[in-house]
Amino acid sequence: MNDTQNQQSPETCSHNCGSCSSSCSERSVPQKLSPNGASNITKVIGVVSGKGGVGKTLVTCLIASELQKAGKRVGIMDADVTGPSIPKAFGAKGPLTADTNGLNPAESASGIKMISTNLMLPKEDMAVAWRGPVVSGIISQFFNEVNWGEIDYLLVDMPPGTSDVLLTVFQQLPLDGIVTVSAPQELVAMIVGKAVNLAHDMNVDVLGLVENMAYYECDECHKKHYIFGEPQGAEVAKRYGIESYATLPMDPAIAALVDAGEIERYDAHDALKPILDVIQ
Repeated sequence: MNDTQNQQSPETCSHNCGSCSSSCSERSVPQKLSPNGASNITKVIGVVSGKGGVGKTLVTCLIASELQKAGKRVGIMDADVTGPSIPKAFGAKGPLTADTNGLNPAESASGIKMISTNLMLPKEDMAVAWRGPVVSGIISQFFNEVNWGEIDYLLVDMPPGTSDVLLTVFQQLPLDGIVTVSAPQELVAMIVGKAVNLAHDMNVDVLGLVENMAYYECDECHKKHYIFGEPQGAEVAKRYGIESYATLPMDPAIAALVDAGEIERYDAHDALKPILDVIQ
């Protein structure tokens, strides 16, 4: 491929241009999006994981719930467009309404506002098979075409990995930082490092690490059992220079509350306090 073919325009280049050719790295940086005229968002926090299955959406739900309980005004953008599950956890359903300003988000029982593709589908199990550019466009619309109102914290539940959506959020949303989610396995820790390193490369602050499924506590003897091995949160946080970390247990009550659409009833304040302190 010759040099002309290798060049990418600002509209088509969507990766970390610091590692790209000079013609690409010299392109203009995408302008940060602003919410619509009916919205005022104080802080935007992304929740990220390098791989799926570690509980990123759960962590998003729990952080949002604890902030709401503390009297903050909270919204959630479900940026996992092709695998959305935020509405299910809160028992929120569509269809959504709209006005001249934009789309009105759904609300949980406690008033957490949320937007998700699953709130727009006729059936919640309908597949969303969209290509990367379309998904990235939806993320932009979720931010600046939704009537968020007055929001203290907008949490962005990312899809796993470091592909188009993560780059769109890092480049176009006014992020105040991210929280990354891991599990007590070296493989997961290594993949978390990829997301953390990308954040550093793109000048996005990493606020904290949540190690999910860190242990199971027996109901009778209250002994902690480390099903997936000894917790690694402290070591991983130190390795990647992450300011604070927290651990969450394997708790059957969590699954029951998610299935019932009542996740905000779960008390995660003490477990997530190190993360909540940094965010606030």
